[in-house]
Amino acid sequence: MAMEREKEREKKMFVGVVWNCAAELKLLLTALLFLCSLATLLQFLPPRFSPFSASDIRLCLSSLPPPPTSHISSSLHTLPPTSSPPSSPPPSVQTDQILNNSIIKRAFNPYGAAAYNFVQMGAYRGGLNTFAIVGLASKPLHSYGMPTYKCEWVPLLNTTAPTSTVGSKMLTDWGYGRVYTVVVVNCTFAQPVGADGSGGSLVLYASTGGGGDRNFNLTDRIEALVEAPGSLNAALYTSAPKYDYLYCGSSLYGNLSPQRVREWMAYHVRLLGARSHFVIHDAGGIHEGVLEVLKPWMELGYVTLQDIREQERFDGYYHNQFLVVNDCLHRYKFMAKWIFFFDVDEYIYVPPKSTIKSVLDSFSDYTQFTIEQMPMSNKLCLSEDAGKTHRKWGFEKLVYRDIKRGIRRDRKYAVQPRNVFATGVHLSQNFVGMTTHKTEQRIKYFHYHGTIAERREPCRMLVNTTEVNLEGIPYVMVTTLRKVAGSVKRFEIKTIGPRLQRTRQ
Repeated sequence: MAMEREKEREKKMFVGVVWNCAAELKLLLTALLFLCSLATLLQFLPPRFSPFSASDIRLCLSSLPPPPTSHISSSLHTLPPTSSPPSSPPPSVQTDQILNNSIIKRAFNPYGAAAYNFVQMGAYRGGLNTFAIVGLASKPLHSYGMPTYKCEWVPLLNTTAPTSTVGSKMLTDWGYGRVYTVVVVNCTFAQPVGADGSGGSLVLYASTGGGGDRNFNLTDRIEALVEAPGSLNAALYTSAPKYDYLYCGSSLYGNLSPQRVREWMAYHVRLLGARSHFVIHDAGGIHEGVLEVLKPWMELGYVTLQDIREQERFDGYYHNQFLVVNDCLHRYKFMAKWIFFFDVDEYIYVPPKSTIKSVLDSFSDYTQFTIEQMPMSNKLCLSEDAGKTHRKWGFEKLVYRDIKRGIRRDRKYAVQPRNVFATGVHLSQNFVGMTTHKTEQRIKYFHYHGTIAERREPCRMLVNTTEVNLEGIPYVMVTTLRKVAGSVKRFEIKTIGPRLQRTRQ
């Protein structure tokens, strides 16, 4: 009872304080009560009886001045407001006009740019008087316009006057480009430039030729290459190359299988030998597991890994693989006798009584030769491997070849790079010399399509026959690479030790 009386006393005290406070407070509460009641009543009156709407009441209330703030809160806002940076003046805007003959002349106002005029990836000397600049350019500009290129050599010390020549462009992606197409610009001067080793710079002038706007021939000045004094090695262009065979890989992307990459590396290092080198281009596919597989070969000097993920900014064909292979061609042009172009789910093969050296020596009169494809199933395996497929390598257990006729199979190829000006994914069309396609009995490649991008066991169907038809495709058993799997595994252990034995799919 005492507690209830205490609570009642506190309640009466609070009411008394409120009732006896300043007259201004009473007036404010009365005004708020009146306005709220009026706003509620007006919502139920038809609009025709109301001189103003509820939205007018809300507008009126929102326009009331804010209540005064305390000294503390106002002192927190005494800093002057930061001014925004001055904006650049707007472009001159054209307006529609009415001509004397009453014809309305419409105006067109361009803004921004849809694609870059030129995106350079690399620039390389091809000799004492010739260079190659590799990059991307706007595909619509080259498909429908007439862009031009001019090359200029500027001596570093200005001991001689700059010299210029017309740049010859090569479009190498066969029309597959998207927003961007691949352009290789050849700059060949009438005389050697910078041959004394004094240094200089190669400047490319890329002009739109009115392709984007016929009223303007916009030209970009690009310093494509800078040679420091003493950096020119003239002997490079005439001496024997460092490598016999070099692999230029296409863009690697996606969630690649470390185990498949491991198998591919061991197989091809063994095949191509000690004087070989592999250039791998990471377009997002070299995750930590794949990198661990490449590291032993990188440490031994067999692999160069290039991070090209930045090229994804520019919308070209298939992760810009045409751009990548052309850059690789010119970057390593004088470092290898032969350069191979194929993928990491493809395995080059020469017959047992041959070696890669004897086969390529037989093609020495040709600048380029192409390689026939042996398409393999990516799911059919032998029943005898049941329960142990996880211990066998991919090319060891996938032993069924697709023999369906009437299908054009892609070929891969190799070139003698010093005779090549630009290249493609399946073939080069810009070279001097000859090509041969009659190579079936001497060299071929087995293609395990899609296996490199699967992080699981590839064997999904076990069969116990030499021939099988699956989903309308005839297959025949071919154990060619299965027979060399043991030798490849022993080679890996001998070369880099057991460090990759626990590699996962």
